[in-house]
Amino acid sequence: MSEIVVGLDIGTTKIACIVGRKTEHSKIEILSMGKFESVGVTRGVVSNIEKTVHSIKAAVEEAQSRVDGELTVRVVNVGIAGQHISSLQHRGMLMRNDLETEIAQLDIDALVEDMYKLVMQPGEEIIHVLPQEYIVDNEQGIKDPIGMAGVRLEANFHIITGQIAAAKNIKKCVDKAGLEVDEMILEPLASSESVLSEEEKEAGVVLVDIGGGTTDVAIFQDGIIRHTAVIPFGGNVITEDIKEGCTIMKRQAELLKVKFGSALASECQENEIVCIPGLRGREPKEISVRNLASIIQARMEEIIEHVYFEIKNSGYEKKLIGGIVVTGGGAQMKHITQLFEYITGMDARIGYPNEHLAPSTLVDNITSPMYATGIGLVIKGFTHSYGNEAAESNVAAAKNHSTKTKGSFFDKILNKSRAWFEEED
Repeated sequence: MSEIVVGLDIGTTKIACIVGRKTEHSKIEILSMGKFESVGVTRGVVSNIEKTVHSIKAAVEEAQSRVDGELTVRVVNVGIAGQHISSLQHRGMLMRNDLETEIAQLDIDALVEDMYKLVMQPGEEIIHVLPQEYIVDNEQGIKDPIGMAGVRLEANFHIITGQIAAAKNIKKCVDKAGLEVDEMILEPLASSESVLSEEEKEAGVVLVDIGGGTTDVAIFQDGIIRHTAVIPFGGNVITEDIKEGCTIMKRQAELLKVKFGSALASECQENEIVCIPGLRGREPKEISVRNLASIIQARMEEIIEHVYFEIKNSGYEKKLIGGIVVTGGGAQMKHITQLFEYITGMDARIGYPNEHLAPSTLVDNITSPMYATGIGLVIKGFTHSYGNEAAESNVAAAKNHSTKTKGSFFDKILNKSRAWFEEED
């Protein structure tokens, strides 16, 4: 039985629990998924612990109930985001005593561990230490120094920091929901795992994850993460704008945005009207689709201007051949890529988290951009040294699923092949 990894995406609008395992072809098979409305999170930060715990429990219970047999989720990879996230560049150095032995993983681990000892601002802690490039005895631009000989090992690091209180509140919510945090992962890093290809990261690409409360930005070039940022605007601000601009209820504004919203007013018909039922005893309200798009476009332009500022601020604006990849719930807005291209002058596409996924009959609509972070958290669980114990603790109850559910065509072929080889032996 292969390991089972669970990603828990604690977002501003929804909490998603995604359960996956790796197939024989190194694809991720989604075994189950549960989601529930998030009411205790504001702009990516937990603002009400009890409400967040309730939403986490509901999402996990739904994920467990959708599997034939009993799946018990115990250990999760959880995402962290919010305006408090910041990043910095730092260079570390390690002097090696033994010139005869080659540089090993232990040396790199010691260098990374040393970065976690950096003194941060009061109330902040280091979330991720990401090596960018290594220098061995003044020889620069080395991506992987393992196996080289050298005395002086240096590295440039991209260090991501966040507020201790925000991280502790997330951990507290997960603990109170009866779960255990295996790793806390920055959400744009998780999203990048599910929607970006290695070729795009090598060529240079900007990931823009438009969530409910925040818009996360991650810039890659030469296969290395170069810049990260969190913009404190997302889809919820657009909903508020529609609510105020059209003088309707928030629930109606959200439905209008999802069903009839567009990021480009010029693409909408002038005579297209949407009729909304009035409150008890009041007349229905008529809203122009083009006016609706004008409200959305104004706010989307502001978000994209912030993204473009981060791109220019990174210093890699002219080196991003891969353009912009837009994902998250906000990426489902009509004409969003056209607006990105118009403002930034860069190519843009929607990022769907289907490149790493095996076909799944169990879960519908899992390839929607809104699940990019959750699926990325599952992928990250396999790429980082998961310590097998964490994965095993989620496996116990999933064995029924792997044997009882509709096994894939390839699984059946592989099982027959194994039986044939065993007979030959």
